[in-house]
Amino acid sequence: MAECKYFGTDGFRGEANKSLNFDHAIKIGRFLGWYYGKNMGKKARVLIGKDTRRSSYMFEYALCTGLMASGADAYIMHVTTTPSVAYITRIDEFDCGIMISASHNPFYDNGIKILNGKGEKMEDETLLKVEEYLDGKIDIPVAERESIGRTVDYVAGRNRYIGYLISMSKYSFKGIKVGLDCANGASWQIAKAVYDALGAKTYVINDSPDGYNINTDCGSTHIEHLQKFVVDNGLDIGFAFDGDADRCLCVDEKGNVVTGDHIIYMYGVYMKERGKLLNNKVVTTVMSNFGLYKALDKAGIDYDKTKVGDKYVYENMVQTGNRIGGEQSGHIIFSKYATTGDGILTSLKVMEVMLAKEKRL
Repeated sequence: MAECKYFGTDGFRGEANKSLNFDHAIKIGRFLGWYYGKNMGKKARVLIGKDTRRSSYMFEYALCTGLMASGADAYIMHVTTTPSVAYITRIDEFDCGIMISASHNPFYDNGIKILNGKGEKMEDETLLKVEEYLDGKIDIPVAERESIGRTVDYVAGRNRYIGYLISMSKYSFKGIKVGLDCANGASWQIAKAVYDALGAKTYVINDSPDGYNINTDCGSTHIEHLQKFVVDNGLDIGFAFDGDADRCLCVDEKGNVVTGDHIIYMYGVYMKERGKLLNNKVVTTVMSNFGLYKALDKAGIDYDKTKVGDKYVYENMVQTGNRIGGEQSGHIIFSKYATTGDGILTSLKVMEVMLAKEKRL
């Protein structure tokens, strides 16, 4: 199969209105609305979420325009996280989902990530068809009369996702002082709500997005600020997310950084101790630290290595049944609960191990 021209491992990304522009978004919406309507024999239903970048609004409206012009209904979750779009796409049986985000990149970049009906990153076969339309190689009709689509406010989906995260915790966080760095991004309305509901004493930084400050000197790519915040405020633990909250890094009470490799090891051992580590194996990438492999060997845990990208980690998990895997950067996938990296879910799983073992991070 040919390689994708525009879509990489994490969607179609570029500087807004330069390498990725509103016309691309309209055409992507046009194709998906037509493609799923044609294949399903009914009006397509497509879910859309976005992060806090100024250009995300432009791309949201452009995608909606394209979808409606092709006869699809666009359900808008507004500002929300990538894993929330994946979860609601799957649970509410949408034909596909779209997340507008460039993850940890600066505000002037953006991206369009397409998910299939299972909440997984879209197959290359379909993405190649989208690219054919982008390049003008195929024509598709417009919807007319009663066939024209509409938009539907679907903020309720985000609220359902918050409820799902709360249900993931086996423990109350009452009395635990937790710091959250929301990177002025998609987690700013979600992470605190989850931790407050679970009883934590929640301290939040970088939760005032203005369209331009996403990832700017904050979040998981600038974790030094959370390190200082945790120590200065005497917190028990801190979690830093990126712009679309599909990754998480941790800070212990002394200000030490805990990376994705540490999390894979910690939770892998915890699963093994409880007889939950299927295949006795975790999934890593070629960028994982050699120390992780030495530690896994000592713990008697096997591992697979994939190319860099949580897309490849998840593909391995689907093929093998492995339950936990990820990247040093904090993209961690718990395949029993999610189809993509989920920063907030990852933080809850770290809390679970701490509370189960009654130990500091």
